[in-house]
Amino acid sequence: VSALGIGQQQMVEIARNLQDDTRILVLDEPTAMLTPRETSYLFEQIVHLTARGVAIVYVSHRLEELRRIADRVAVLRDGRLVDVRAMAGMSEDDLVRRMVGRSVSDLEHRPRRTAGPVVMSVEGIGRGHAVQDVSLQLRAGEVFGIAGLVGSGRTELLRLLFGADRADRGHVTLHEDTTQNTNTPAAATAPQAQAATKSVANAPAAVPPVRKRLARGFATPLQAIAAGVGLVTEDRKSQGLLLAQPIRVNATLSDLGAIASGGWLQRAREHQLVQGFVRTLGIRCQSPEQPVGQLSGGNQQKVVFARWLHRPVRVLMLDEPTRGVDVGARAELYGELDRMAAEGRALLMVSSDLRELMAMADRIGVMSAGRLVAVFERGEWTEQSLLAAAFSDSAGRSAA
Repeated sequence: VSALGIGQQQMVEIARNLQDDTRILVLDEPTAMLTPRETSYLFEQIVHLTARGVAIVYVSHRLEELRRIADRVAVLRDGRLVDVRAMAGMSEDDLVRRMVGRSVSDLEHRPRRTAGPVVMSVEGIGRGHAVQDVSLQLRAGEVFGIAGLVGSGRTELLRLLFGADRADRGHVTLHEDTTQNTNTPAAATAPQAQAATKSVANAPAAVPPVRKRLARGFATPLQAIAAGVGLVTEDRKSQGLLLAQPIRVNATLSDLGAIASGGWLQRAREHQLVQGFVRTLGIRCQSPEQPVGQLSGGNQQKVVFARWLHRPVRVLMLDEPTRGVDVGARAELYGELDRMAAEGRALLMVSSDLRELMAMADRIGVMSAGRLVAVFERGEWTEQSLLAAAFSDSAGRSAA
């Protein structure tokens, strides 16, 4: 099971609990890594179980799912039960207001961001049958979304581009930064933590000169990070954070040189910098010395984001960045992604939540059977067209 992706692991875990003698079944974010097809299958099983008299406690931040399957809904906020009522007649806006105490804006109809120059080009990258000859371009100031079913190769693609797995074919090309230098180390002040790079949001979608062309991509994550490429992994607890270590250590781990002098860590400089990140990202904690494992999922994810504010990167890849994050924290993370894009970073975002991609992305590429089969511009896609592409295995339109 350890060799499976986290989405497939989740399906195995759900299957293990669908036992004939189960009387009460608690499902905690069961669809966080599942695509619509797997989610629909799970809901069919839930209907069968409830028909047999099984009581289901279903915990989810995906409010549309609660409307589909719940009879009653209980709302928790800051550890307190604030409401219990029948699901019938409840709208998503009503639930959101009860969950976070305010309304959260809908981003689905936002305009497209202005594409800047090409930052990184990928040509025919592949590894066995998991990722097959994928080509795409990432542009400054733009969010490129990746959709697809579980097992379609989305996570595998990001791991290849980050050097966590080695590609056996293809090239990755890094282009010159035609704007002012954005790779200066973060200093120990909160304002610099908030603005790590200069804005190139209005730059033309040109292809700058080649800085470096790598056969088979990066050999290691260290090489990728040194080149200005970062990754927010899909499983923050096992791959992204040191849970027993404090926020301070986790946030600055990406660039110890920025908080060191003469080979010695400067604790005062580190503390000042991390305090700035806590304020900027709204991390709810007792202090920067609190172990990350004691934080909520949303605040843990903010600590991961702080790491890439501490070490500014030109390309940031995000694998399920809002997995297990509540509605309020999710809106705050979306705001941080908007700020990163406005600063000129190129963002590559994988998500199993089509509504999330449709709200945040400027382009959405769809993967199926290891191939990038289609790329849609904002305004072109519908949920139906994205799903149709995800179920196909034929070549789609150009990804450039």
